[in-house]
Amino acid sequence: QVQLVESGGGLVQPGGSLRLSCAASGFTLNYYGIGWFRQTPGKEREGVSCMILSNGSTYYADSLKGRFTISRDNAKNTVYLQMNNLKPEDTAVYYCASDPSQFCTLLPDPYDYWGQGTQVTVSS
Repeated sequence: QVQLVESGGGLVQPGGSLRLSCAASGFTLNYYGIGWFRQTPGKEREGVSCMILSNGSTYYADSLKGRFTISRDNAKNTVYLQMNNLKPEDTAVYYCASDPSQFCTLLPDPYDYWGQGTQVTVSS
């Protein structure tokens, strides 16, 4: 069974850090593109970052460059999103998704499997 499971969300104060995990089961991430997205109520899903697992290419939303870092652990079949200097506007449900075409895009359409999401709340 193909599955993506996010974890690592929680409540953090402004300026703090969190590392989200996206663990895959039922398939090997090496042959996919993985994207991180976030969504708040009433807004469209926003692309945060993506990676092509076969070559390590990464891409970030311009507004998040320098604060967010995507990485992988092939042995654990897991992709991470390190988020630093968090701001209240980063509050959202964060999702990871897989793209079998191995593209790296911040648009949600090519992605076929999605995790259930993990809530990140940045508040003092």
